[in-house]
Amino acid sequence: GGGKTGRDGAIAAALGAEEYGFATAPLISIGCIMMRKCHLNTCPVGICTQDKDLRKKFNGAPEHLINFLFLVAEEARQYMAQVGVRSIDELIGRVDLLQTRDAIDHWKADGLDLTPILRPATKPHPEVGVRKLIPQEHELELHFDNELIAEAKDTLEHATPVVINKPVINLNRAVGTMLSHAVSKKYLGEGLPDGTLTINLTGSAGQSLGAWLAPGITINLTGDANDYVGKGLSGGKISIKPHDAAPFVAEDNVILGNVALYGATDGDAYFRGVAAERFCVRNSGARAVVEGVGDHGCEYMTGGRVVVLGPTGRNFAAGMSGGIAYIWDPDDVFSLHCNLGMVDLEKLEEPEDIAECVEMSTSLMVATGSPVAKRVLKDWDNQVGKFVKVMPIDYRRVLMQQKAKAKAEAVEPEVGHG
Repeated sequence: GGGKTGRDGAIAAALGAEEYGFATAPLISIGCIMMRKCHLNTCPVGICTQDKDLRKKFNGAPEHLINFLFLVAEEARQYMAQVGVRSIDELIGRVDLLQTRDAIDHWKADGLDLTPILRPATKPHPEVGVRKLIPQEHELELHFDNELIAEAKDTLEHATPVVINKPVINLNRAVGTMLSHAVSKKYLGEGLPDGTLTINLTGSAGQSLGAWLAPGITINLTGDANDYVGKGLSGGKISIKPHDAAPFVAEDNVILGNVALYGATDGDAYFRGVAAERFCVRNSGARAVVEGVGDHGCEYMTGGRVVVLGPTGRNFAAGMSGGIAYIWDPDDVFSLHCNLGMVDLEKLEEPEDIAECVEMSTSLMVATGSPVAKRVLKDWDNQVGKFVKVMPIDYRRVLMQQKAKAKAEAVEPEVGHG
């Protein structure tokens, strides 16, 4: 970790690395000043924020990053020349070119033996390589999405509405992702009109169902799904409900796995049943309704809306700096599970909040037939008082500033009469 220089890259290669990650240093090259407040949506140089006024302060350019990495490569070349290798491929695994410094006189270094990682890799025979020599075969030609792309030909070419019905199994991973790529290539970031392409699936979906799903694509799954449902959701719609003949009560059981809607930026998701841990982590724009979540729900969330019509696990809203969550809390226990470091808990009283919560709960009922949503809406006058609004403190401040600014701009100056 912490690679910043060409020397770091050369050492990593000699230790056997074939890929090299740089993070902090490239951020600094485009203007980051290390305020360490990325999670607060208040980045003063406009890099890690969705605040439009702060984003105007960003002065970085692609050329800054290109220049930095060019100099990293130049430095790596200099070190490679010193040890007499002509390419990175020749450097990989050459631990014999590394020398160790004497251990620092510190108790943490007592007994530290680096011999295992500084010994050249043992080869079963001389022809064995110490780097990747055989390309990985991803077998993308066998991916489930190829069938979807073929059946959606009219949609991809002419934006013609199409409905596709298919079974799915958990070997089918990232269903809809290659299809979204095809849509984005044709229609760019705008995607398709809402409801253009509908995919009705039945079965147990593999990981990353609907990852980066593009606008205009709707995936309706009857069954259940593994982790990362709607990862990076980018404008599409996803709904999951159990089979009508399922021998369990949906709101009492996990219907989709961990980390659903991680990093989602736009779109809608409706889940009849409980989501596992880390639901809507880093959500920045999607709207989601679910009948319960595990631990760490809405962690680091910066935008969007979430309605939870059921219990939550511990540490809800940790690092949540934006967006709003509405929690149905009939047993009045939610405050014990919420991380109050960056949010306040309020009653559901504002007309716009009530309207939004009702609209999203209704959408869940329509999309999945949720009996929980139906019961809550039918008894709304009594249930509205059992909702808790999770409101990020900084987000409330930003909204108040925006309202004040809009109000000031709406007031026209008086015109004097002479």
